[in-house]
Amino acid sequence: MRLEILPVTGIGDVSPGADLAALISEAAPWLRDGDVLVVTSKIVSKAEGQLVDIPVDGPARQAARDEILAAETARAVAQRGQTRIVQTHHGFVMASAGIDASNVDRSQVVLLPKDPDASARSLRAALRERYGIDVAIIVSDTMGRPWRNGLTDVALGAAGIDPIRDHRGETDPYGNELHITQMAVVDELAAAGELVKGKVGQVPVAVVRGYLERPGDDGPGAVALVRDAAADLFSLGTAEARAAGLREAATLAPGDSDGDPEAVARAIATVAAVVAPGTVFTHVPGEGVHATPPGEAPEALIRFGEDIQRLRAALAAEDGPVRIVLTHP
Repeated sequence: MRLEILPVTGIGDVSPGADLAALISEAAPWLRDGDVLVVTSKIVSKAEGQLVDIPVDGPARQAARDEILAAETARAVAQRGQTRIVQTHHGFVMASAGIDASNVDRSQVVLLPKDPDASARSLRAALRERYGIDVAIIVSDTMGRPWRNGLTDVALGAAGIDPIRDHRGETDPYGNELHITQMAVVDELAAAGELVKGKVGQVPVAVVRGYLERPGDDGPGAVALVRDAAADLFSLGTAEARAAGLREAATLAPGDSDGDPEAVARAIATVAAVVAPGTVFTHVPGEGVHATPPGEAPEALIRFGEDIQRLRAALAAEDGPVRIVLTHP
């Protein structure tokens, strides 16, 4: 396979109501069947009128942005200072819900397209029906990645291309069966397109040539890349997950299980260094955890109650609620 990545220049500024298919075909009359067009989501949003007026400066500008962000947010994920990572109503997890104030008049911000997959399908259909060009479309935007510095473009919408190349069930050259390898092809192509589009060169469309011989049907779209909540192991930021855990610890229900011995041992070890001297926690199979206070003085019993709650939280983290049986010293 040999790939070419070609910039589409000369499109210029895009206004609400603009005909993207016409703009692209005029700027790139050299398009071929099988090309993959990587289209920056911003020009899609502009053409679709996804612009919101805001004050140009001062506290009112930030207040307006906060209000817009709240409306675009389905779920907050993490916040550090003014940086907010949220899940949009599309399902994307990204900074500031993708709201963008770059390459637009200062009196406006640009929102993401309402349905990027539908936008990709519509643009593809227009190019095919009006200009006889059968291409695939990727609507791209820039995102950060957990655990890595720097940004990269990813696919928000797609049409005419399978979003994932699934290698599960295949065998590698060493005879090993692949079990989890699924490549996010449309993200890889979006990132490749960004290499020639850039962020300040006003090149909103790139063409990746050589990956496809001929596009297929519209396919499931980039929504197939959105991981559902049940499979999301990182649904919150670290501080937010810790805060959620503390809130849940405050409302733990009484346990009715005697607990797994290894999990109970880890929980007891977790709190050993912070409980009052003389407090004893002992796992008794079939009964749960026997808890013995360091004494019967009021202040000792108050502290004992705090230590019981610490143990309950540690047990819940390890093995779920476990029965705690109070014993006398």
